[in-house]
Amino acid sequence: MPAKLSTRPTLWRGAAVTCAVGLAVIGTGLPTGRPSEPAVSRFYDQKVSWGKCPGEGMPKDMQCGKVTVPLDHDHPRDGTLELALARYRATGHRKGSVLVNFGGPGGAGVPQFAGAGKEFMSLTDDYDIVTFDPRGVGRSSPVSCGDGKEQIDLPDDPAEVRRDPQGVLDRLRDAAAACARHSGPVLPHIGTVDAARDLDVMRAALGDRKLNYLGFSYGTRLGAVYAAQFPDKVGRLVLDGVDTLTEPLTEQGVAGAEGQQKALDEFTDWCAEDVACPFGRDARQARRYVVMLVDSLDKDPVPSVFGEPFTGQDLVAAVSSALYSKELWPSLERALATLVEDGSTHAIEAFAGGGGSPARRAKAGDGGLVDAEDVPLDNPAAAMMAINCADDPDRPTGREITDGLDRLRARYEEASPVFGRQRLNEVLMCYGRPAGTDFIREDVKDLDTPKMLLVGTRGDPATPYRWTMETARRLGSSAVVLDNKGSGHTGYASSKCVHGKVDAFLLYGTLPPDGSSCAPDEDRR
Repeated sequence: MPAKLSTRPTLWRGAAVTCAVGLAVIGTGLPTGRPSEPAVSRFYDQKVSWGKCPGEGMPKDMQCGKVTVPLDHDHPRDGTLELALARYRATGHRKGSVLVNFGGPGGAGVPQFAGAGKEFMSLTDDYDIVTFDPRGVGRSSPVSCGDGKEQIDLPDDPAEVRRDPQGVLDRLRDAAAACARHSGPVLPHIGTVDAARDLDVMRAALGDRKLNYLGFSYGTRLGAVYAAQFPDKVGRLVLDGVDTLTEPLTEQGVAGAEGQQKALDEFTDWCAEDVACPFGRDARQARRYVVMLVDSLDKDPVPSVFGEPFTGQDLVAAVSSALYSKELWPSLERALATLVEDGSTHAIEAFAGGGGSPARRAKAGDGGLVDAEDVPLDNPAAAMMAINCADDPDRPTGREITDGLDRLRARYEEASPVFGRQRLNEVLMCYGRPAGTDFIREDVKDLDTPKMLLVGTRGDPATPYRWTMETARRLGSSAVVLDNKGSGHTGYASSKCVHGKVDAFLLYGTLPPDGSSCAPDEDRR
């Protein structure tokens, strides 16, 4: 079992050094908890220089900057990384910053801020609203699996697995090795524990004594880990679409597949009521048609807008993103119609996200920001796998994979005939990688922090409501739960009630009563 990580933001080098540093802090009046070892304090002493955002189509009122963090927080002299930041400035009297993480893991904050930043303008009366590309994501030393992306899929025929079990394991090891080759030195340091320590450097670089934070989906995991590591630096934290802190990846994958399938069924029911639905007017037949379309594209891909094969699994990834919000359903319906009727992937690929460049190899030891057009296309998927694996201490043995693959596959396909395969592959991709930390599962609990707001949505396809309640119980008396009775992934953007209560907390510190609820907004077609 790995050694427990310190909840302090620095590593002391012995009792004598600890005493000396403590005296220095008292003598200089530095804030309690600020790292004072020179190798660490230089990161905390930096200030962000803001300027025009590079690239076309960036909002004129959005500014961009960067912050430098250690590649390895435990060895801060062994290289650095630059993290991309973006902000909308406070329009009134500035009280500080609110840091926003859009989730993932593997979601780049800066491009999402460019498209969705206006959702947060109600907070800019008092605060700068800041987002970032986490380490290994977007412009911040993006990881990639290169050609390894094509080695993830396992044989569909169980007999083939039984004939050559070692071949199955070799394919998984080869895929993990390809990710390591294409990702550079950031890959061993990409987990949430490291990202939370980056958050504290950002907090200091922004000039804030406390972290005010709004995290969505995976961003709730990041926020909870930060609170466990830096309890005395917690300001007003909101966790919306609450992630699990305890379930193994295998169980997370099943829950995710079930939630996505439920959302897809609701979409096909909705679609079948429209004469323009590309799957016809029979909802049950529409569900079967989606499965057939995925299978057909896996066997016979069509060209993507980049000229590469667009497979059924690419379609699954795109549809998965579109199902997060009912407001996207009309656009998804039109995109699927274009794919089915014209064979064009242009509209459906817009939901898949990603960068603008085929897989590229990261520059070893570079650590600087990359241009947006050089972010590998597979970066969101590669980062998601790497971060989830780094956060999970469990690793199946080779025997468990080969002997249990049939049962695992059947379980995932029962959870979802559309999303099960991809979810299972994400879990299996941890084989061949080092075991992850046990800090999240063992130590993120019973927090002694100011109250934080947890928002759970009853019809969330990605983070089931039970995770909100489980995490609230785990965090202890600090957690206040807001029950959003609506549907969709997270509540801030889709529920006026949730939006108002979150803003009231972040702006004024006003919390709703624990267990209070928001009724669903009216559905819009």
